[in-house]
Amino acid sequence: MSANKLYSLGQGQEGVSFANALNECYVCGVVLIDGGGKIAAVSAEAAQLLGRDPGKILYNSFEGLPEPLPQIVYQTLSGGKPVVERQVELPAPGRQPAAVRVKALPIEPGGKAPGVILVLTGVMVQSRLDKQIRQLDRLASIGSLTASVAHEIRNALVAGKTFTDLLLEENKGGELVEVVRREIGRIDALVNRMLKFAGTNRETFSPVHLHEILDHSLRLVQPQLESRGIVLDRSFQASPDMVNGDDYGLEQAFVNLLANAMEAIGEKGTLSVATERTAANTDPPDGVFREMAGAAAQLRVTIKDTGVGIPAANMGHMFQPFFTTKPTGTGLGLVITRQIVQEHRGSLTVQSQQGQGTTFQITLPEG
Repeated sequence: MSANKLYSLGQGQEGVSFANALNECYVCGVVLIDGGGKIAAVSAEAAQLLGRDPGKILYNSFEGLPEPLPQIVYQTLSGGKPVVERQVELPAPGRQPAAVRVKALPIEPGGKAPGVILVLTGVMVQSRLDKQIRQLDRLASIGSLTASVAHEIRNALVAGKTFTDLLLEENKGGELVEVVRREIGRIDALVNRMLKFAGTNRETFSPVHLHEILDHSLRLVQPQLESRGIVLDRSFQASPDMVNGDDYGLEQAFVNLLANAMEAIGEKGTLSVATERTAANTDPPDGVFREMAGAAAQLRVTIKDTGVGIPAANMGHMFQPFFTTKPTGTGLGLVITRQIVQEHRGSLTVQSQQGQGTTFQITLPEG
């Protein structure tokens, strides 16, 4: 798949799912050896781990299996007892040796024609399970920490908000007053989102103007655009621009993408922000993996930069928690952005090519 195609991780590819981890763990191969020493059955997974064509293995002697599997079979037959899990390397033509965990179970030990069942599990499968479980533990810890920190911020915010409101009442009329007031509201909304992430709050949506949210998001990053010499190309064509949603949540998603775009550009580039009204969702083109299969999405926001682009090897990991290429990054910005888009029944796609920039598109149902 070329690097300039559209990508957006599907629900089965990104994120961390305990069910997915277990499903991967249970993918193992089985080889059945009958009483005559012939291979009576071999699963497709086992053939893959062995690096052999199933048709060339079936009904042949187990002695033709890669070493040290024949030795394990002999040990099981002679002792009449299972061989507890043992890690081995299985060579195969044209590839690196595969690390495999092997269990051997005798069939009718002590009988006239005992057989053996070999259970093969790729070591990389187990490694992925361990990694995903560790990631789940981290997410669980973050959820608990989030709830604790959010409650403390909310308690302090009550006093701070009251004091700030009094100061603002004495300095009415200025643009800075409205910016400060709105940002205090955004802090409060972020606290609510943190509590929701921890499972202790619910989001409420209302009709909002998409262009107003984008205007405020761009106002917040305007000083950085000017200091970096980045040209803003703005084209708001969506009409009407109403969506049903949370203005603070959408602002957070847009600011995250704008910040990523500015960082990718560095100095002296172009940042394009555009909106358009589109028809209902259709089947995605080849190479496109939508973040969510939503309802009819009719307002599209495009954020495009002329930055360094995203390496093709990283495209499949961008929405995974804690994945980051930044020295001080958390790997949660795009995860949060994706969650916000999902909550609004929208879709998120990304198109990138190294040296030619990146384009994010958020498509939302018209409100």
